[in-house]
Amino acid sequence: MKLRRKDMRLYAVTAHIRARDAQELLAQVADAAEGGATIIQLREKHMDGAELIEEARAFAVLCRDKGVISIINDRADVAVAANADGVHVGQDDLEAGRAREILGPDKILGVSAHNVEEALRAEAAGADYLGVGAAFATDTKSEAKPISHALYREITRAVHIPVVAIGGITRDNIMELSGRGLSGVAVVSALFGAEDVCAAAQEMRALAERIAEE
Repeated sequence: MKLRRKDMRLYAVTAHIRARDAQELLAQVADAAEGGATIIQLREKHMDGAELIEEARAFAVLCRDKGVISIINDRADVAVAANADGVHVGQDDLEAGRAREILGPDKILGVSAHNVEEALRAEAAGADYLGVGAAFATDTKSEAKPISHALYREITRAVHIPVVAIGGITRDNIMELSGRGLSGVAVVSALFGAEDVCAAAQEMRALAERIAEE
């Protein structure tokens, strides 16, 4: 699957903030897609085995029906089993090159990066896009230290694949990321912590379009 920069405009990463169970989470995924999310990652850190694969399959089907890209967090094997569009791995997760081997050449591989060296290494290993952060302080990953916004420009100039900013991005600070060479933003709480996920996605998509660069 060929990934376009415009596919990265609004990258939604799921979280059980308001959703009490998988059914409610998938309903929020549908709302996010209808509101303008272009790519959605299923992030279930505390789920494993058959339960995770079952949810991932339902998630992938839902995303396909809504016309958005489906990504599984960390687990390349689950992404393949669920027929999702791809996987996203962090620096402390499955090594990017190994993830590419499991996925094969046609699925999407996303990799987290925090500096130019990690970005170049991920691209060389077969990454299709990078998630770079933290852009701002965030409660989702309290250990993640914000990187300078100047570093975003260094990273986007160093690689040839799309880069999205992630970490603490809200409607109030997203415009600070303008002029950094980003293809979009990845958000968690700004969508899945919102009372109206669809409306939040509409607003964040419009703002993401304003800061994105081709």
